[in-house]
Amino acid sequence: MSGKVRILVVGLGNMGASHASAYHRNDGFEIVGIMSRSIKSKPVPDELAGYPLFEDYEAALKQTGPDAVSINSWPNTHAEYALKAIEAGCHVFMEKPIATTIEDAEKVVAAAVAKNRKLVLGYILRVHPSWVKFIEMGRTLGKPLVMRLNLNQQSSGPAWHWHKNLIDSLIPIVDCGVHYVDVMCQLTGARPLRVHGIGAKLWQEAAQQNYGHLHVTFDDGSVGWYEAGWGPMMSEIAYFVKDVIGPEGAVSIVAGQTESAKQGDELSDSADIDRHTKTDAIKIHYAKVDADKNFAKPDEIFSMEDEPGHQELCDREQAYFLKAIREDLDLSESMAAAVNSLRIVLAAEQSIREQRAIELS
Repeated sequence: MSGKVRILVVGLGNMGASHASAYHRNDGFEIVGIMSRSIKSKPVPDELAGYPLFEDYEAALKQTGPDAVSINSWPNTHAEYALKAIEAGCHVFMEKPIATTIEDAEKVVAAAVAKNRKLVLGYILRVHPSWVKFIEMGRTLGKPLVMRLNLNQQSSGPAWHWHKNLIDSLIPIVDCGVHYVDVMCQLTGARPLRVHGIGAKLWQEAAQQNYGHLHVTFDDGSVGWYEAGWGPMMSEIAYFVKDVIGPEGAVSIVAGQTESAKQGDELSDSADIDRHTKTDAIKIHYAKVDADKNFAKPDEIFSMEDEPGHQELCDREQAYFLKAIREDLDLSESMAAAVNSLRIVLAAEQSIREQRAIELS
């Protein structure tokens, strides 16, 4: 289609507001409505004031008749909303994860394929130049790879509430883990064989375990772990580790640290959404040694100071969504990757529950 894409925005939390802002400023989109179950009782950002507001999803879908729907609601609504949107003939942008079960994830993909609708998942690291570079460099390290990734977040102020609400839907290693196991899969290009998870509940107010750790073994011998914890008790020491090691050396994302944790109702450093993807530099270490067994080449630092911030990354995601619709892009790989990453993190959750390693078919 060549005209404006008429889009219904669902959810106006952290990601929903950022995506709505991207649609508002992109001439290729026209927002026809914003839906959230409690939107009429909460303030709407000034730039979004004036758009029709809805608290019922089906009513919003019927009354606005959009070309596309942007789903940024709680994870346990994703599959239901996506299936209804696709059935109504809409293209779908959906924040991760694609669903909370593999069965539902596969239904969403099958529906998009059957109806020839575009389904773009909000894997923000796939449009992040520093992470693209990190993966590119990691692939030069030989095989097998050892991948160490985490993102622990300290909860206070607004983050206290949104982390607690997120845990009602999914535990942290499932909700955030899909990003990072997707990175592992891109780094290795290999098939995951086995997943093991451990978890603990440290936060009494949370509905489920607020800390988790998953281990993945791949068919090329590579291994990786991912750690995630949310809550007011989480440590901000080594909360941001992004590291890949191979026979030829190591590549690491080095994030800058602010002076000290913020006080009062402001966000802690680890809960600051800009810090989730922030990269000040990429460091590469070369393993080769000379005749005296000293390193033959010094480590190198690649500065990433001018990298895009969180809002610009959301803008890039929506520009890609528009391109996918207008140019009829083949999204088979990214849809399969979304299901694959979900399969891994759900296996980790199963492992925690059943206290055993899970073999993937």
